[in-house]
Amino acid sequence: MPLLSNRKYLIPVVAILGILPMIAWSSLQENFIAYTQEIPDTETSFDLVPIPGGKFLMGSKVEEDEGPVQEIEISPFWMGTHEITWDIFELFLDKDYEEAIADKPLPEGVDGLTRPSIPYLDMTFGMGKEGMPAIGMTQYGAIQFCKWLYLKTGIFYRLPTEAEWEYAARAGSHDNYFFGNDLSQLEDYAWFADNSEETTHKVGQKKPNPWGLYDILGNVMEWTSDQYIPDGYAVRENFQDPQVSNEKLYPSVIRGGHYQSQAEELRTAKRYASTPEWKRIDPQIPKSQWWFPEAPFLGLRVVRPLTPPSEAEIQAYYNKAPIADY
Repeated sequence: MPLLSNRKYLIPVVAILGILPMIAWSSLQENFIAYTQEIPDTETSFDLVPIPGGKFLMGSKVEEDEGPVQEIEISPFWMGTHEITWDIFELFLDKDYEEAIADKPLPEGVDGLTRPSIPYLDMTFGMGKEGMPAIGMTQYGAIQFCKWLYLKTGIFYRLPTEAEWEYAARAGSHDNYFFGNDLSQLEDYAWFADNSEETTHKVGQKKPNPWGLYDILGNVMEWTSDQYIPDGYAVRENFQDPQVSNEKLYPSVIRGGHYQSQAEELRTAKRYASTPEWKRIDPQIPKSQWWFPEAPFLGLRVVRPLTPPSEAEIQAYYNKAPIADY
């Protein structure tokens, strides 16, 4: 049986495929630790930390769409310590570039992957690539990046749900920010309007939150997998690992604030919604399913559930057809 190699442990592929015998499950629990995910045949990698399962109070009373505050239970998962950078995202974006640096020919699945159209604009918006967060991708593009990761590594990565994101960002805090309510501390943890000089910054330069997540507030906003519903909390029926599936293209939930956000816009409970206005200058008909040419503040961070879904569930997540945007 082939093995998937990470820095501190080995996990059988059989576990990834959802055939999870007791010995494999026990191994997963014992090895629920921080690790580095290497991208095969490249020199790139990214780090993940374990987010323990538990209950928390989701939402706030500050804005109407953040309530009512409810107790939510979250299953354990790993989360990327940093936002995905261009160093990795460009491998997915440009097959020729990936082939050029690969040690051997791309596997069939990776070779046949549908890739984003090469953008007609500079999607770095002049802010640079090395160590910088990848920006401007649509939610569909972010999910297809996760599919590329799966084909490269054999491990199921996905976008966090809105509840998972807030749970991880709070790191046990009940305050407006994971460090409390003292705004004088925000510059220690985040790039935002007061200190960013109106540009993104290399990931990991600020302090992490207590669970080891860097730039979880500020720098760039981060995709979740949920549809945005203003009164979604009020009509919620499931309080364990809740998620609102996307049935339409807009709006979807984005979290975390960005480099141009004001301090109060970086509150952990603050919700944002995607909008077609971010494609206003896109000349294509239909408009690109991959890019938001007016969203230089939008990126992604990946998660990996401790309990892997079935192969059928994995394929359903990755292969949902994009919704046309006219």
